[in-house]
Amino acid sequence: MGFIQNYDDLPMNWVGDWAGRRAALTPNRIALYDSFTKKTYTFRDMNDRACRVGTHLADAQALRKGDVIALICRNRIEAIDVYLACGKLGIILAPLSQRLKKPELDDLLARLQPRVLIHENQFAELVSTLSIPSSIRSVIDIDGDQDFFESTILKTDAREVNVPLATNDICLYVHTGGTTAVPKICIVSHRQMIWNAVDILATGLAGTYRNVLITFPFFHIGGWNTFTPLFYAGITGILMREFNPGLMLELIHEGRVENFGAVEAMLQFLIAHPKFGETDFSKLKAITTAAAPCSKAVMQVFLDKGIPISQTYGMTEAGPSNFAYIPRSGSLEELLTYSASIGTSMFHCDAKIIDPESRQSVVPGETGVLCLRSPHNFDGYLHDPARTEKVIDQDGWIYTGDLAVQDRDGLIYIKGRADNMFISGGENVSPEEIEQALTKHPAIAGAICSGIPDPKWGQVPVALVVFHAGHSAAEDELKALCREHLADYKVPKQIRSVAELPLTGAGKLNRNAVIAMFS
Repeated sequence: MGFIQNYDDLPMNWVGDWAGRRAALTPNRIALYDSFTKKTYTFRDMNDRACRVGTHLADAQALRKGDVIALICRNRIEAIDVYLACGKLGIILAPLSQRLKKPELDDLLARLQPRVLIHENQFAELVSTLSIPSSIRSVIDIDGDQDFFESTILKTDAREVNVPLATNDICLYVHTGGTTAVPKICIVSHRQMIWNAVDILATGLAGTYRNVLITFPFFHIGGWNTFTPLFYAGITGILMREFNPGLMLELIHEGRVENFGAVEAMLQFLIAHPKFGETDFSKLKAITTAAAPCSKAVMQVFLDKGIPISQTYGMTEAGPSNFAYIPRSGSLEELLTYSASIGTSMFHCDAKIIDPESRQSVVPGETGVLCLRSPHNFDGYLHDPARTEKVIDQDGWIYTGDLAVQDRDGLIYIKGRADNMFISGGENVSPEEIEQALTKHPAIAGAICSGIPDPKWGQVPVALVVFHAGHSAAEDELKALCREHLADYKVPKQIRSVAELPLTGAGKLNRNAVIAMFS
């Protein structure tokens, strides 16, 4: 009798059973506080709900391992119930963004071929417009007139539905946005979710927190990337249905939040809210930021309150968590000094910076493309081998497409996107560099830049800016600021103010929309 060749392919009872295992360990500990209903749930409660939902999915919906459920829903407890039940059964959950439009959702549904579509009643009108593929057997409205989830699904007599799964079995299908082509669908295995949770805990990002606010939406990997490690470690998750700065400040004031993750825009909304000045931040221990470097001005506001704030970095394909800045001295001044750094790669993650042409590693101080390799890499894009081959090589390296540089201390800084670059007069131009220069102006809340065709230079930069409420600046003033920080060919030829920056359906900056506006 030989040894098992690969434990990642060996079905085991615990894989996917987040609810059952945590309930067995700490049944009476608080798992979740729902800020909408103001109810608390123990880990035993969460496992009971997951078993009821799982029993309904298996018996009433006849779903089996490998079937797909599509979900259009905000951050509700019902979404977590479905996630935990899918884990028990080996069903693949495919969360879809309610921000997407009908053509994008129709395309995703056609490629996902789900058996069931679950949605919140708030999005019933959107769902009614969709081209429902023949694969879908039933459409479940969580909280419609019949209140089906509460009155029927959660009234199901629970039984243990857990089936053995391998860590290489698929957990999630997560779509990622872009400005061209159709959204990509990332294949996220249980191995990826397990190892990512382990890496977050091993790196120390969970700290000694007793409760953490879940701020990122469940239609992105960031939402599940927050919830899963918390559940894994037995930490209480605080749930908001959607980002609400006023509610968030109330929860902080009540002492319910010791940590949360955010993008800079969220922090700006908090600072601008009327309740900010009167909020008691004494129980808030730390903030981590993601998606893009947070400005020193925003960081300073929280550092002045004694709250550590530092950067993290990752992407769905490679993490979703890969880097974190862990303070080395413990001083708040250090965090401000290295505010632009994402720190070093996490405990179980390899990283290198390569020249995009030669694919050879660059020396510290040189800019190249960041590549990542870890046991929490994704398993490719669904039904898209050509795209998959472009992003992951035979040695397991994920080509992030992010430009990065390493300093003498080994700290990494993100400099922009390689695929956003355009050429003006033979020179490579990074839009992010221009955006960072513009946001140095105190009146500017956000900026976006793109290159547009030019008969002389090939392409020239243009930009849109959003001003803070009650502030403004002349175009010439903004161009002068750019000249202080940028080469002349990088200074935008035109700068316009807008009420809000154009975004894609997945919530990312839409540079193609900028090109269209100026064209």
